[in-house]
Amino acid sequence: MKIFCVGRNYLEHARELGNEVPDEPVIFMKPKSALLQSHTPFYYPEFSNELNYEAELVLRVSKNGKYIGERQASKYYNGITVGIDFTARDIQAELKKKGLPWEKAKAWDNSAVIGTWKDVTPEVLKRPVNFSLLKNGEKVQAGVTTEMIFTFDEIVSHISNYFSLNIGDLIYTGTPAGVGECVVGDVLEGFFEQERVFELEIK
Repeated sequence: MKIFCVGRNYLEHARELGNEVPDEPVIFMKPKSALLQSHTPFYYPEFSNELNYEAELVLRVSKNGKYIGERQASKYYNGITVGIDFTARDIQAELKKKGLPWEKAKAWDNSAVIGTWKDVTPEVLKRPVNFSLLKNGEKVQAGVTTEMIFTFDEIVSHISNYFSLNIGDLIYTGTPAGVGECVVGDVLEGFFEQERVFELEIK
């Protein structure tokens, strides 16, 4: 199982971090060990002093494929949920300053959270999908698929040009504006439309 992530896929998020708006999907990966297993506590990483949440819509790959055209891409995923791509922002800043890869800031153990899966139906794909993140009961992030720079199908097609997609792979499709810091004791709740799909306390 592979975990693909898309960076800078919402215009306002790219701007809030001072990044250029990309002309193609920005792809990075997390290892299988990054996935936080259900009923496993999430602990603040010892190596960071600036842990950031990034809520995202996540797709579950349902079919093996490579070199997938955009028109066929929707046949290759059948699940959707909300997740968090946790980022050690201080570590990322240090590594970027040195021009080094920043997997240590993004791909550490348990840095990828996913909620309860929802079936992807034609109805889901035809309308805008809304999602949000609450921190201690206050909404801190809200996104909708119509604000994405690259659509689900564009992302799936692009990734498949470089990597084989396999059943069970996950694709984090990018975070909207509003990323921020979290500390021990914070409770994070992810919502798919109006339904809560996960609740997580930082230990």
